[in-house]
Amino acid sequence: MPGSVYKVIEVIGTSDVSWEDAANRAVELASESLEDIRIAEVITQDVKIENGKITAYRVKLSLSFKFKKS
Repeated sequence: MPGSVYKVIEVIGTSDVSWEDAANRAVELASESLEDIRIAEVITQDVKIENGKITAYRVKLSLSFKFKKS
């Protein structure tokens, strides 16, 4: 049967460096337990602010990976 099925989950990555670093961290960690991640879509980006300064970058990602039959 041709075609594939994909599952989608949301994850949030954080970093004190940048949004890109936060996204990389989220994908790298998720890759340790999910097989065959295909797409990461940025849903939202925000920052944590303390005393008028940015202290953390956060990225919410939608990850899709191939769903495998058990």
